[in-house]
Amino acid sequence: MHPFRAAVEAGDMAAVEAMLAEDVVFTSPVVFAPYRGRPITAAILRGVARVFEDFRYVREFSSADGRDHAFEFTAGIGDRRLQGCDFVHIGDDGLIDELTVMVRPLSGANALAEAMGAQFDRIREEAAAQA
Repeated sequence: MHPFRAAVEAGDMAAVEAMLAEDVVFTSPVVFAPYRGRPITAAILRGVARVFEDFRYVREFSSADGRDHAFEFTAGIGDRRLQGCDFVHIGDDGLIDELTVMVRPLSGANALAEAMGAQFDRIREEAAAQA
């Protein structure tokens, strides 16, 4: 099991943050432009941890060189269930330099967008405190 998956499953967001490169690029399933930097990415991931219910990874895939990983997951938000995948790239320094999340179905993505929108003031504050 990859350390990112283990940390997420354990709810150890400090360990997740420690795996992020300072200039990590986070691509959200519900926002067009990517977010750049460890503080905002870590704050978004903490926000997701607050809104997802019954989160669990169901499969993990890794490239032969160990630099690319895909973690398929299921979660709930209110009465909506969703499936998703975290795509992680490991940079030359061994830290996560790219994290892309995709989710389906559209109703789940919409529920995620709404729930995260309600979190975003807190996310901005957390990111600013870390910068």
